[in-house]
Amino acid sequence: MITENEKNFIGRVKRSLNIDRNGNKQYRHLFPPQTFEAVQSVLNRVENRSVEQQQELLHQLVETGKPIDLNVIAKKDTSEVATAIAELVREKEPEWGQTKQVSAWKHPLIDRLKLSNVLALQDIPVYKTAFTNTEKETDGRKRVRKQIITSFVGITSADYCVADSATLVMKTQPGLARAASLVPTIHVAVIKIDQIIADIKELFTLLKRHPDSSKRGITNCLTFISGPSKTADIEAVMVHGAHGPRELHLFVITGNEP
Repeated sequence: MITENEKNFIGRVKRSLNIDRNGNKQYRHLFPPQTFEAVQSVLNRVENRSVEQQQELLHQLVETGKPIDLNVIAKKDTSEVATAIAELVREKEPEWGQTKQVSAWKHPLIDRLKLSNVLALQDIPVYKTAFTNTEKETDGRKRVRKQIITSFVGITSADYCVADSATLVMKTQPGLARAASLVPTIHVAVIKIDQIIADIKELFTLLKRHPDSSKRGITNCLTFISGPSKTADIEAVMVHGAHGPRELHLFVITGNEP
């Protein structure tokens, strides 16, 4: 016998799934098709944001990130970011073993940090996640995988950061190993302030319609990261680092960077 509460619950589920009383499902788009004018409006809004509007999105990102333990740090330029990362690496200790090493994306923004030079003062190696010109792909994958597994800090950038959910969005590309953001105990991400967007609707418009995305197409994998790994499966006690990084630090460069 189904109780009234159970009927109400099942009814809410059906309405959410757009199923009518006869059990027929009415399919609908998560994001309805956009007109050319609507697409251009979103692209223009994103590309022509003022400094004040970018700062407002940064403030929203900071506040949204607090409840999910995303540590957002604004810095003026790559030099300040590199110094801050070096200090972070100096203060933190590896979760496993005693050796400190770092894995970092082979990415234009990350390359400008010159982390190998900065961390050389602490005798900490920085391994790039790209293959060398002289190694086979299978050998390169093994090497990169091993280096990431033994690193306690992974450093990446991101394609976008969604302010209203504090979500980093990363496309799969050569040299940008997903594991660098998933395996090390500490994940450090670095973006520019103009990579912060307002919401998921802006994100999907950019992914589908922006000229840069149209040339390459949407990659076969998109990684969405909202804060460090966490779970409360056991006795509703929140535990960080159960399935990924225990900490996530996001550096946002607010100055003019190429």
